Amino acid sequence: MMRIQQILARWSGLLLGAFFVTATACASEKTQSETSFLKPRIVVLTDIAPVDVEPDDMESMVRLLVHADLYEIEGLISTGGWNSSGRAYPTDWMDSLKIAIDAYERDLPNLMKRSGQTSFLPADQESQKQSLGYWPSPDYLRSRTLLGSLELGVGKLGEGNDSPGSELIIRLADEEDDRPLWITVWGGANTLAQAIWRVKHDRTEEEFRKFLHKLYVYTITDQDVPWGDRGNYAFSSHQWIRKTCGKDIHFIWDESAWLTQNSTGSSNWKEYATHIQGHGNLGKIYPKNKYGVEGDTPSFLHVFPNGLNDPTVPGQVGWGGYFRWGLSLDGQTECYTNTDSTVKAVSQKYENYFYPATFASFAARMDWAAEGKGNRNPVVVVNKEKGLAPVLVSAEPGTEIRLDASGTTDPDGDAFTCHWWVLPEAGTYAGKVEILKSDDSCATLCVPEDAAGKQIHVICEVTDKGVPALKGYRRVIVQVAE
Repeated sequence: MMRIQQILARWSGLLLGAFFVTATACASEKTQSETSFLKPRIVVLTDIAPVDVEPDDMESMVRLLVHADLYEIEGLISTGGWNSSGRAYPTDWMDSLKIAIDAYERDLPNLMKRSGQTSFLPADQESQKQSLGYWPSPDYLRSRTLLGSLELGVGKLGEGNDSPGSELIIRLADEEDDRPLWITVWGGANTLAQAIWRVKHDRTEEEFRKFLHKLYVYTITDQDVPWGDRGNYAFSSHQWIRKTCGKDIHFIWDESAWLTQNSTGSSNWKEYATHIQGHGNLGKIYPKNKYGVEGDTPSFLHVFPNGLNDPTVPGQVGWGGYFRWGLSLDGQTECYTNTDSTVKAVSQKYENYFYPATFASFAARMDWAAEGKGNRNPVVVVNKEKGLAPVLVSAEPGTEIRLDASGTTDPDGDAFTCHWWVLPEAGTYAGKVEILKSDDSCATLCVPEDAAGKQIHVICEVTDKGVPALKGYRRVIVQVAE
């Protein structure tokens, strides 16, 4: 478990602030302040296909784009994966990304009303650091839409496998930016593997390790294999990445959240048909599911900047699941994963718990896309500390700690309720922890006598009375003295 000092250091460069920021681009001549709250950086590797082939990636792309004010989308890279079923990725499938961005462009005037944005930054500034609440221009997104590796498997790595996508990953990791570069893998990670191969081949060992330390990877299972040969992990460049990089790369392999999202989405399809399809231009291109629903969405839900978790700490639990370092499904390599039955049970418990909140966020954003109005999330303030970073508290065993969310506000003036609860799997104290007045804005945590030297994670969960009801979160990390 990370020490409090490490957590502070990790968040100091990424003070995310409120759930949205209004003063990001109210006038085109304004530049973003260096003190603005910055978005998390993400690159998407997607085997997106025409919806009659596989609609799943298009569904996830629609959800991502209606949350584009929360992510610095550094790259949308089309690449091989299960959808291409072992053949080379057809380059015309990339048109699906163009269709999605075109729909986003038509909905932007409405979406921008959510944060009061009236214009876009100049292109040279937009390509730098973006603040939370800033809706990127369609031209920016188009400039970041590229082809990656069309083929699958470790055998394709090396000379001749470089692509605009792999070159972009290298450039992004080389930028002077302390934020993690999240590579969210919706298809195969061959493009990422090629970037790693290129840097390992061309640079010193020290330079190579520095490059790896910038990368944070979340893979939706292992899709760098043909659909009909899914268990052949030795074929996959994913295994090569883990063998080559070891603990120098932060690699998450999800085998739980994507399955929960697929199955829960399918069983609740009527909600998607009612609240997502047909809402705005993005809703008009949101396709009916063929298999599961949005199986790739957990990759960016894990990075969702809502105060619930620090995504660089996989064991904290967030909207994208729960992970521990351990042996991966291939039986040879290690990474952060939830393949172990005990870890998977924990992940599924929270995936199911948070699913209604993740869907409500999506539905509310689709209202904004369609109508230029809707509900917005409460802004949670705990112990007078604003922002999204964890609230860090030191305590003595056997004492009581005041938890105060009375500074919380709702941007729409909606009434809201507070609920405080302990997330035991994220901390190191295994016993029962009592919270008095857990459903009040001000609660009291009773620190157990036997919790010396342990860490306790408390979640402040705020739910507004809007339609749909939306959540805001704040994590309190209590470090109990020895």
